[in-house]
Amino acid sequence: MASPPAEGRATEGRGERLSGTPAHGGGAGEAGESATRGEAVAAAMSQPLVDMPEVPTRREQAQRLLRDHPGQIEPDPFGQPIVRGEILAIGPTAEALNKARRAGFAIGGTTSYGALGLQVVTLTAPRGLTTAQAAERLHALDPQGQYEFNHVYQLGGATGLAANAPAPVIARAAPAVGARVGLVDGSVAREQPTLSGARLVQRAFAPGGAKATPHATAVASLIAGAWGPFAGAAPGATLYVADVYGPSPMGGSVAALVRGLAWMAENRVPVINVSLVGPPNRLLQAAVQALTARGHLVVAAVGNDGPSAPPLYPAAYPGVVAVTGVDGRRRVLPEAGRGEHVDFAAPGADMAAGGMGAGFVRVRGTSFAAPIAAGRLARLLPRPDPAAAARAVSALASQAADLGPTGRDPVFGQGLIAFDVRTDPASVGAQRTALRGP
Repeated sequence: MASPPAEGRATEGRGERLSGTPAHGGGAGEAGESATRGEAVAAAMSQPLVDMPEVPTRREQAQRLLRDHPGQIEPDPFGQPIVRGEILAIGPTAEALNKARRAGFAIGGTTSYGALGLQVVTLTAPRGLTTAQAAERLHALDPQGQYEFNHVYQLGGATGLAANAPAPVIARAAPAVGARVGLVDGSVAREQPTLSGARLVQRAFAPGGAKATPHATAVASLIAGAWGPFAGAAPGATLYVADVYGPSPMGGSVAALVRGLAWMAENRVPVINVSLVGPPNRLLQAAVQALTARGHLVVAAVGNDGPSAPPLYPAAYPGVVAVTGVDGRRRVLPEAGRGEHVDFAAPGADMAAGGMGAGFVRVRGTSFAAPIAAGRLARLLPRPDPAAAARAVSALASQAADLGPTGRDPVFGQGLIAFDVRTDPASVGAQRTALRGP
């Protein structure tokens, strides 16, 4: 099995617990500790809410990349952002590479994903050609070859305003000790108190290293968080976090995404959450097919481009568990994607998640529904196994509440799951929202 790529060092640990907040109560000092904790929480909660940076819609993110980074990002023939000048050759022959070299292409590094059975060579387009023109040239030189753009994928949700501290500790959900979930996103803020009982194993795969983000931290809390009245779908689970964004405008590229997925495969992480959306891509499809064939469950957000938009990926690939979102009244989000690929609905609005600091944010989008489904599935699938993965999805379907037309439908899929995981923002201090969903 191939060694993990060397883009970054894996780090692990448990989230930092707020100072002065003990892991266990009891003993002679219990009353004093409780009073001190209560005073600290009350003081923090009395502070004004803090504005979180806006997370734009997927289309806005793509347009901003194309506008602000023309030297690094350009559009593909359909207007989707790609890394300028890069073509990914999937399993090319030596003859094909020789033809490309003679045609003026620079042959870059070769990446072998032993865990996925894939080998990819990065080619750089000759000067004077757009990346789309370069791809056409390669297809003409090698009609049987597989060549793909290095697409850049976007986030699928928005966070709102943050309270400055979580509510007092109240037991709510049974821990999911032993559950393991992969998270392909940015890095997760370790200081978020909801994650104090979760094990975080993080690795950077994007250019420039790691960068903690509000989106990734919120998603992580909805999987493995627990604090006060808040609990994710699998509290205390181990999270393998593949940071495919980092600080670079080329973050979110399919090359980084697939490196992260290969790392998950090498570590035999059974359930992998992908709250990113974008166009179809041959390399991403091959990686997803390899994972599902090996018994991993890939859970993905259907996206927020609206009910009439074309399907987004990876959610629309066969074998992926595609998740849409509902609000606090169990109504599908009007911006959520629809289609025959939708498998489940889960809470995706009118709910709180962990923020970058000590408090909570209000979130909206299918980005935040997918991790709830992933956490529930991780409780049912301890290790990758094709038959066990199918049983886990069937078991989750048996728990689903049928909404809309009787039976499976393109809006809710097989029905609503884990509505009890939704935490009312007012109960943890995230009382207002400044951002619309994407």
